[in-house]
Amino acid sequence: MRGKVFFFGLLTAALLGPSCHRRTVADEIIETIDHIVRLAENKDLGAILAFMAEDFGDFEGRDKAGLGALLASYFEGRTGIVAHRLSTRIIGFEANRADVEAEVALSSGGAEALRRVVRISPDVYRIRLDLGQAGGRWLVRYAEWSPIGLDGLLPESLVELKKIFPRLWTDR
Repeated sequence: MRGKVFFFGLLTAALLGPSCHRRTVADEIIETIDHIVRLAENKDLGAILAFMAEDFGDFEGRDKAGLGALLASYFEGRTGIVAHRLSTRIIGFEANRADVEAEVALSSGGAEALRRVVRISPDVYRIRLDLGQAGGRWLVRYAEWSPIGLDGLLPESLVELKKIFPRLWTDR
C-alpha cells in the first residue's frame, strides 16, 4: 500500500509540477528578448520600436528614432534574416529594472543554409541591455552591441551554437 501511495505521489508531482511553474521575472525578460529577436527576423520595425522606451539611447548616442533608421537600413539590405538567441544572462536586477547580457547569432539571405553546409560561422554579437518595466512590459532603455568571435563566446552560447551549426565542429 505504501508503495502505491508513494508512486501516486510521484506521478501527481510529475504531471502537475510543470503546470504549476510560476513565471519568474527572468522568464519574462528572456521571453521579451526572444520576442524582439523574432520581430527582427520578420523585419517588423514598428513592433521592435514598441519595445524601446521613449528615453531609449544606445552606445553611439542614437535615440529611438535613430535606432529605427539604423534598423530600417539594415532590414532594407537583407532578403531574409535568421537570428538565434544563444544565451541570456541577467547581470543586475532591481525593482522594475534589469541589466541583461545576451549573445545572438545572425545570418541573412541564403547564408543560413550555406553556413550549415560549408561550415562558415555566423555573425555573433554580444548585446548589453538595460531594461525597465513600464505598464507590465519590459522595455529597452539602453543598448550596446559588439561583434565577437567564436573564441569569445560564453560557454552556454557555444553549446547552443554547436546545436545550430553542428558541422562547424565535426573536425575540430
